[in-house]
Amino acid sequence: MRLLIMGPPGAGKGTQAEMICSEFGITHISTGDLFRLNLAQGTALGQEAKKYMDAGEYVPDSVTNGMVRARLNDADAKAGFLLDGYPRTVAQVAELDGMLGATPLDRVLELTADTEEVVKRLIVRANEQGRSDDTTEVIRRRLELYAEQTAPLTALYKSRGLLVQVDGLGSIAEVTARISDALKS
Repeated sequence: MRLLIMGPPGAGKGTQAEMICSEFGITHISTGDLFRLNLAQGTALGQEAKKYMDAGEYVPDSVTNGMVRARLNDADAKAGFLLDGYPRTVAQVAELDGMLGATPLDRVLELTADTEEVVKRLIVRANEQGRSDDTTEVIRRRLELYAEQTAPLTALYKSRGLLVQVDGLGSIAEVTARISDALKS
């Protein structure tokens, strides 16, 4: 199964991605995790990504596309995957389509959530995890960028018959059950 999970920052994509991957036996590929790993290791990619992440901006496509392409070529992704955080723009969709070739995505899952609720969630996460990229100002900027650049992808994937929208608010178990039902139908 080849899936993409979308939704605004703080909608629960990372949490739900783990549940989905466990249930369907596929690999979770999170660009956020890849960026943070590179940050922690102090790589050149990590330093480049940090500049953008700390400002609440997206990492440039050239960096992100290359990272995702390499990750999709890893052996564990061959049996199926869930992309989390990529693609975020129409240009990245075209790049992903080229990477996937004759075996496209099976479904695109969009978690929906109230803006003020996700701001609250991200502030809590910032305090718990000490994340420098989760200040109130940066969070609001990321939500603006999502609305401007990523939300239009829902129309594209809907036109392809791939989009499944699920309410991301509620307990983890409630949201997981809604997602599982939607992906199995």
